[in-house]
Amino acid sequence: MSILIGILITFLVVVLVLWLVNRLPLDGRTKQIAQIIVIIIGILSLLKYLAIY
Repeated sequence: MSILIGILITFLVVVLVLWLVNRLPLDGRTKQIAQIIVIIIGILSLLKYLAIY
């Protein structure tokens, strides 16, 4: 059960950070790079919870 809670919290944090990145006054290229970095960190966190990484 704690694994599901961890995955849910990680997913919600990633979505929140992506929303915040979209709200920043950045140009398109910088915003896209920031989104990719957030998604990669989120995927690595999810893999850690699933004990794959």
